[in-house]
Amino acid sequence: MDLNKNVIEEFRANNGKVGGMFEGAQLILLTTAGARTGKPHTTPAVYLRDGNRYLVFGSNAGGPKHPHWYHNLLANPHLTVELGTEEGAVKPFAARAVVLEGEERDRYWELQCSREPAFRAYAEQTERTMPVIALHLLDLGANNQERNQMIGRQLIQHHNDLRSELHRVRAEIDRAPAGESAQADAGSGADLVGRLRRHCLTFCYALQTHHIRENGTFTAFERQFPHLLPALTRLRQEHEAVERALEEFEALLNGGLPADPADVKKLRAELDRLVAGLEEHFAYEEQHLLPALEVPLPS
Repeated sequence: MDLNKNVIEEFRANNGKVGGMFEGAQLILLTTAGARTGKPHTTPAVYLRDGNRYLVFGSNAGGPKHPHWYHNLLANPHLTVELGTEEGAVKPFAARAVVLEGEERDRYWELQCSREPAFRAYAEQTERTMPVIALHLLDLGANNQERNQMIGRQLIQHHNDLRSELHRVRAEIDRAPAGESAQADAGSGADLVGRLRRHCLTFCYALQTHHIRENGTFTAFERQFPHLLPALTRLRQEHEAVERALEEFEALLNGGLPADPADVKKLRAELDRLVAGLEEHFAYEEQHLLPALEVPLPS
């Protein structure tokens, strides 16, 4: 969607402010993981502040279906949001989504309609009930030791899950036929291509989503553990480098590889280049973040 793309770019460049049809609106960016693919998707949404919560509304401009980001949140309520800040730049924040129900949902929907009459007009265009979702930003407060330790354990689990997915990708590439075309016939060759694309893209999307969510979590780390700022700065820079490598790797996949044994070798070489520093990155992250969360380093 070109409109969304332009709004997102303007939002990030102007500390959350945009012009045009959204001028003056309170906007937030939501990055969710696709319910089926796991691919990260970023969407601008209008929000209503309620204390420490940010309420967003699945109006979809009055369309007959709920927006895709709502279905993504039903599948996985963890997301990253981006907001303009007093520091003068947009920042990412880790968040958890809770769908409001009953009287609470109705009350906040009416409040939003009273503030923004367009939302009432949206509701009149469809028979569906517009969802209202509360977003709770991650807070690594001093009195949240149990939750902080849970976050540390989840970090280790995510790293291990990515390692396992990477192992599956490499194993699939190593199963490619040697000395003959990977697309030698319409059966095994096409199946190989499909398996490679499926495993490779699953790994790419999982790593992208992991890093996007980590960038949001790092904002909470900066506030609670300011001494970690140098390490967090390095980790963010490494995320950017990995993102560029992922884009190149995905472009290679979308170009139709693998077509023959040479292509399979090239794909494996590109994958090795992509993950060349990944284990070092994981180890550095665990070494610096886990002690702050009072979680033992993996053995």
